[in-house]
Amino acid sequence: MQEVGGSIPPSSTKFAASHLNGMRPESPLLAGFFVSSALKFSALAAPPHPTLRPSSGYTSPMSSVPTAEPAVAASRFSVAVRSLCAFTARRGDLDLRFTPTPTAVEGIAAHALVAARRRAASAGYEHEVALSGCFGELEVRGRADGYDPQRNRLEEIKTVRGDPASVADNQRALHWAQARIYGWLLCQQRGLAELELALVYYDLEEGRETLLCEQWSAAELETFFNQQCAQFLVWAQQERAHRTGRDAVLTTLRFPFSDFRSGQRELAEAVFKAVSTGRCLLAQAPTGIGKTLATLFPLLKAMPLQALDKICYLAAKTTGRQLALGALLQLQGAASRQPLRVVELIARDKACEHPDKACHGDACPLARGFYDRLPAARQQAAAAGWLDHTALRAIALAQQICPYFLAQEMVRWSDVVVGDYNYYFDSSAMLFAAQQSEEWRTAVLVDEAHNLVERARDMYSAELDQARLLAASRVAPPAVRRALERVQRCWRGLNEAQAGRYRVLDALPSHWLKALERASAVLTEQLLDEPLSVTPELLECHFELLRFTRLAEHFGTHSLLDSTLQGTSRGHTRTTFCLRNIVPAPFLAERFCAARSVTLFSATLAPPHFQRDLLGLPEETVWLDVASPFAAQQLDVQLVRNISTRYRDRQRSLSAVVDLIAAQFMQQPGNYLAFFSSFDYLQQAETLLRQRYPGLPLWPQQRGMTEPERAEFLARFEPAARGIGLVVLGGVFGEGVDLPGDRLIGAFVATLGLPQLNEVNEQRRQRLEQLFGSGYDYAYLFPGLQKVVQAAGRVIRDESDRGVLFLMDDRYTDRRVRALLPGWWQPRVFTARHPDG
Repeated sequence: MQEVGGSIPPSSTKFAASHLNGMRPESPLLAGFFVSSALKFSALAAPPHPTLRPSSGYTSPMSSVPTAEPAVAASRFSVAVRSLCAFTARRGDLDLRFTPTPTAVEGIAAHALVAARRRAASAGYEHEVALSGCFGELEVRGRADGYDPQRNRLEEIKTVRGDPASVADNQRALHWAQARIYGWLLCQQRGLAELELALVYYDLEEGRETLLCEQWSAAELETFFNQQCAQFLVWAQQERAHRTGRDAVLTTLRFPFSDFRSGQRELAEAVFKAVSTGRCLLAQAPTGIGKTLATLFPLLKAMPLQALDKICYLAAKTTGRQLALGALLQLQGAASRQPLRVVELIARDKACEHPDKACHGDACPLARGFYDRLPAARQQAAAAGWLDHTALRAIALAQQICPYFLAQEMVRWSDVVVGDYNYYFDSSAMLFAAQQSEEWRTAVLVDEAHNLVERARDMYSAELDQARLLAASRVAPPAVRRALERVQRCWRGLNEAQAGRYRVLDALPSHWLKALERASAVLTEQLLDEPLSVTPELLECHFELLRFTRLAEHFGTHSLLDSTLQGTSRGHTRTTFCLRNIVPAPFLAERFCAARSVTLFSATLAPPHFQRDLLGLPEETVWLDVASPFAAQQLDVQLVRNISTRYRDRQRSLSAVVDLIAAQFMQQPGNYLAFFSSFDYLQQAETLLRQRYPGLPLWPQQRGMTEPERAEFLARFEPAARGIGLVVLGGVFGEGVDLPGDRLIGAFVATLGLPQLNEVNEQRRQRLEQLFGSGYDYAYLFPGLQKVVQAAGRVIRDESDRGVLFLMDDRYTDRRVRALLPGWWQPRVFTARHPDG
C-alpha cells in the first residue's frame, strides 16, 4: 500500500484484520452505546468531532470509546430544544410556497442587532440564556435567544424576509413550541410563577420587528413541557433499543462470502483504519474487485467502535445507488437478523406523485395534513428498516403523505443513507446541513469518485442568459419589469465592450451586480406580496438571479467569469454570463473535515495530487493504490499507432477505424463496445459501418435515453448474442456497467478522451497552470485518460474474464500517456490497415 500525506501505523493492522473477519475485539464493547441524530446519552458523549481538521496521529479505535459506568450510561438521554420541538410540535400541512430563507450569517447578524436594541433599552437584558431541565431520564437543553427581567419576557427571535404573516403554519407552530419549552426551563430555573413569551420576527428587508406575545403560567408551561417530553421519550427509548441491537449485531458481522477477493481485504482494512484515525482516504482499486462491499463492510464493523451515527454512501449515478443497496442486502443477509435502517434518497422530480401540483396543502393531497400523519408514517418506516425508494413509497402512500419528504425525515433516523453526491457536497446539501445541526458523527463513502471534480464544478457554477431575462421581463409586473430593465441597461453597456464571441472578465462589474441584487429583491417582494402574479418563467428567473448573486459573493481565483455572445436582436447584442467554477476545493474542504472520515474510491483516481488539489482534501489524506488481481494475459491491449482521432484528422481516419472494428468482429464474433468522442462522430462511424458491412449487428446509443431504454440496450449483451454497441466515451455506458464473461469480450476506444479544445477549456487550462503549474495535464490529459480507463474496465470483470482492447490513436504510444494506463496492462503497438495510406 502506498500512502501519501501521512501513514497509519502498522500496529493497527492486526486489530483491523480481526474485526474484518468478524471476530470480537480484545476489549469488550460497552453495551448500549448510543448517539443518534437529535438524541444522545449525556453520560457517554461521543469523542470530539473533527470539524476543523482530521486526527493527526493514530489512536487505537477502542481508546475513543468512553468508559463510563453502564448504569450511568443507561440513565439519561439528552436532546436539544430545537430537535425536541421539530419532532413533536409540527402540525398541519407541508407548505413549500415561496418563502425566501435568510442565510445563517444573516440570521446571526439579525439576532445580534435585536439583542443590541434590547440592551440599549434595558440594561438587564440577557442574550443567549443557557437553559436545561429534565423529564425522567430525558434531559432537555438549549439557549433561549433573550430574556428581559424588567418585562419578565422571554423572546424567541426568528429572521424572515418579508411579511411574517407568510410564515407557514407548521413553522409557526414549531416556533411557539420552542418558546414554550424555553419558558418552562426558565421558570423552573429561576422560580418564576408566570412568564410572557414573545415570538420576534425580524424582517431583513425592512429592518422591522413584529412581536407576537402570549402570557403563560408556570404550571401551564410545565404541562406543555411534560407532554412534549413524554411523546419524545417513547421514541428515544425505541431508538436506544435499535442502536443497542444494531451495534451488537454489527460487532459480530461477517463478510458475506467465504473469503475476500484479491485486493478487497487491502481496501477494506484501509477504510477501517481511516475511520479509526479520523482521516480521509483516496483509494484507487481496479474495476471488478467488489469495491462497494469492500468499503461498506469495514464501516459497518466500525460503527459500534467509532460511535458512528450515519454512513452516507454517495453515488454519481443510479447504477451506483443500486450497487450499494445490493451490497447492503448481502451484508444484512450475512447477519443473524436485520440490524440496519437504510434509506435511499432520489431526486424530487422522480419521487413526486403529483408533478402537476404545488407542494402545499391547498394543492397537493399528500401535502395536506402531512405533519399530522407523519408520526404514524415515521413509526411504520422505522419498523420496516429497509427503505429503498419502492418500500418507502409504499409506506408513504399508505399513510397518504409525500414520499420525498418522508425520505428526508427518515434520514434522521436511519443508519445508512444512499443518495447522490449533491446531498452532501452541494451548497444547499441536505445531508451536510443536517450533519452540522445535529452533530452527527458520520462516515462518507464516495463511489466512482473520479466524477466528483466535474460534478462539484457544476454545483458551484451559475449562468445568466440575457435573452431569457429579457423574455421574463416582458411578462413581469410593473415593479419587477422596471428592475429587470435596469439590469438590461447595465448589461448592454457591458456588451459594448465585447469585441469577440467570447471574453473573460477579471472582476464582477459592480453596477451590474447591484442591479441583479436589486432585481432579485424586487422579485422576492413580488413573490411574497402577490405570489399568483409570478409566472413559472419569473420564478425560474428569480432562482437564477439568487444563485448567481450568492456565488458572486465568493468569487475568486477558483472560478472564471466569462461572457459568450449568443446573437443579436433588433440591433442589440445578447450574451450569457457564466460564473464557472474551476477548482471546487474552497467549497468542499469544510465538508471533508466535518465528517469522521471520507473515503473516495474509483478505478481511476491517479495521480492523487490531482484529486487533492482540486477537491480540497486534507493534507493528511491517505492514498491507496490497490494492485490489480488481473493478469496481463487476460486483456490483449493494442495501441494503434497509425490512426489519429484528433478533430482535424477524424474524417481521414474514420475509414481505418470502422475497418478495424469490422475486422476484429469477423475474426472473433461476440459482443463489443466501441467508444467515440461524441454523438456526431458515433453517427458518422455507424453510417460508414452500415454502408461497408451491411450485415454487421450494430446497437447505437441514442441521445437522451431513459433508464428503461438504457436497460434494454444492455439487455442485448447476452452470452449468446453477437453485436457491437456504439457508445459515447464518458457517457452512461462508460462506467458502472457490469457485463461479465461472454456478455462483453472486447472494446474499441476511438479517442484519447481529451475534453474538447475550445475557449472555455483553454481558459480552464490557463487558470490551472497559474494555480498548480500543470495546466494541460489538469485540464485535458488526466480527465481524458480517466474516461478511457473507465471504459476499458468494462471488459475484464473477474479473474476468469478474457478480452481484447484497441486504443485507436497514435498518442497512446507517447511515454507520458502510457504511464497513466494501468500498470497490469502490457500493451503492444499495432498498425492498422489504412485504406487512405
